[in-house]
Amino acid sequence: MQDTTFQQIAALALRETGQDLSPAKTYLIEARLAAISRRESFASLDDLAHCLKSRPNPRFEAEIAAALTPKKTVFFDDRDQIDRIVSHALPELLKASNTGRLRIWCAGVSTGQEAYSLAMRLSELDESPLRQADIELVATDVSGQAIGAAQLGLFGHFDVQKGLSIHRLLAHFERQTSGDWQISKTLREQIQFRRHNLFDPAGPLGRFDLILCRNVLPAMSQDKQIEAVARLNDHLYPNGLLFLGKDESLTGLSEDLEPSRGVRGAWCHSQTVRKTAAA
Repeated sequence: MQDTTFQQIAALALRETGQDLSPAKTYLIEARLAAISRRESFASLDDLAHCLKSRPNPRFEAEIAAALTPKKTVFFDDRDQIDRIVSHALPELLKASNTGRLRIWCAGVSTGQEAYSLAMRLSELDESPLRQADIELVATDVSGQAIGAAQLGLFGHFDVQKGLSIHRLLAHFERQTSGDWQISKTLREQIQFRRHNLFDPAGPLGRFDLILCRNVLPAMSQDKQIEAVARLNDHLYPNGLLFLGKDESLTGLSEDLEPSRGVRGAWCHSQTVRKTAAA
């Protein structure tokens, strides 16, 4: 890959999805764009870059940027966090609700394991006020291909071995003749999967009581992280909670959000923001 090709693709990724690609990671660019390059019959990424420059196509550019985003996701990646959300955060949010309705957003969900893990955990509740709640679960990703895979809910044997117990596998999945496992139709229908870029306007998705945005921000430049956090903030109800990935922090990225005093690992609107919203 020529240096000019890397610079062009890196600039595209930064503009479209905020990713800060390092020259040391050119192998990742080649690996993540290999399928698109083969599909379009490009002999090399240099040819792909030439096509982008000579025949600008916003849809194709967006597809390339989405393909470059990290796709690492496993079932029940952070069990403790999911348990805190289901056993503490959501019941507390439900108490504060006067509608009995809760909206949850999984942002940057990739192929859906995070959203399905939460849906499984919610379906397993026995004695909980959440059983009677109207819970809307929305999951988004910038990659249309990833969202299509998430909607299908079909996972290979290697995927279901990571994070899933045998009990959950047998309870929530059906073995296919191909050897793959498909998550139950009941759980698939509980989640609204949509293609969405974090840098798009907040309007279409609306606002949420709880947002999960795990392992998305670290791949971005700091300026883009600040912009993305501001977008997430726009989607959060005044009393809502935001959860990030393990070891992630909003320190230095937002003055409007602060660590929650009531829910470990969550972020909420600062006191100043809450007072302003209530006024």
